[in-house]
Amino acid sequence: MPPLNEEQQLQIRDERREQIMSAALKVFARRGIIGTKMSMIAAEAEISHGLLYHYFTSKEELFTTLVEKAMIASDEAMQNVYKLPGSPIHKIRALTQDMMDESGTDYFLLIHQARTSDGVPEKVVELIERYSMDNYVKQLRALFREGQEVGEVAERDLDEMISSYLSVLSGLMVLNVQKIGGYQLPKVDVLLRMITP
Repeated sequence: MPPLNEEQQLQIRDERREQIMSAALKVFARRGIIGTKMSMIAAEAEISHGLLYHYFTSKEELFTTLVEKAMIASDEAMQNVYKLPGSPIHKIRALTQDMMDESGTDYFLLIHQARTSDGVPEKVVELIERYSMDNYVKQLRALFREGQEVGEVAERDLDEMISSYLSVLSGLMVLNVQKIGGYQLPKVDVLLRMITP
């Protein structure tokens, strides 16, 4: 078998890096940075402990890389809501559906761990400050206000409504991760009843 060319080597390296990041996301999302060991990530990725260190020098580097990726994606998703077609309630429905998509649950939990855990790297603290909840609330406030102006969102206190909306979604995602028997996520339209007239 001929040796791999440089392009093939890069592709294998990129695939291995993604495999490690995917495994690390699962472990960090459930155990946090303090409860995670590099050996756990290696086991989840089904690679040797030593090979893991060829890609990431520490769990802090890996955690920071994942948090940064998650924060950037979350911020872009929030900004892209305004580019969606339709009325404000259609945009809020799309955002809600996106937030409740199970494929994003580990990212949600990772960000939750980054915001609430002790011992996170300084760079993660900086990312949390840069991508603060205040920024998300400000963006939602504009969308909810627009919804009120066209009669699609209830005429109630915006901050209270947004706080309730985000709290319910966060709670639902945490419950969904626990895979409690008999529990199922409610439909988006049921959730939106708390903000519509």
